Amino acid sequence: MENPVLIFGAGSLGLTALDLFQRNSVVVYGLLDDNKELHGKEFSDVSVLGETDDDGFLKLIGQKCEAFVAVSDSRVRKRLIKMLNERRKVQPVNAIHDTATVSTLAILGHGNLLAAKVVVNPFAEIGQHCIIQSGTIVETKARIGDYVHIGTGCLINSGATVEEGAFIGTGATIVAGVTVGKNARVGAGSVVVESVEAGTTVFGNPAKKL
Repeated sequence: MENPVLIFGAGSLGLTALDLFQRNSVVVYGLLDDNKELHGKEFSDVSVLGETDDDGFLKLIGQKCEAFVAVSDSRVRKRLIKMLNERRKVQPVNAIHDTATVSTLAILGHGNLLAAKVVVNPFAEIGQHCIIQSGTIVETKARIGDYVHIGTGCLINSGATVEEGAFIGTGATIVAGVTVGKNARVGAGSVVVESVEAGTTVFGNPAKKL
């Protein structure tokens, strides 16, 4: 990546993104966050410059800077990405840890965060603006929709589908061929052995609806 990147979000996810870019020798121009208490603070010599709607910094995006949205709240993430799409006519870039392994036969959209030791195997599909945390494995032909958040150490088995906006908690296993519906939530450590309806929450081994 030739241009520096501006990170939206200076919380834990923003700092993770900062580390990912720096490990890949990408210059981070700065961080933006709506929490005024963070303004002026420095992390690894990178400053929190201002709020996420500051036109003084937004005007740099697309010409001199790339953008990455590192906000865990999917509603806020969607709002920021919509703003970047409409006002700046740009898509956020991917943030991929240098220890992640992504098959050249996998399909990867824009604006995704792939943390340390994530594995994406052949013919897996990952949509746009997903957060996939450390140690997660996305097996062959698994399909991940847009705005999905997958916690640390999860296993998404072959042919499984995780639809848009779903949340998969830390250490969960989605067995082969199962579908987790749109905006569904899977509790930490759960083993999902049958499909989960859209908008529902499941937990346990085997996972049951709450």
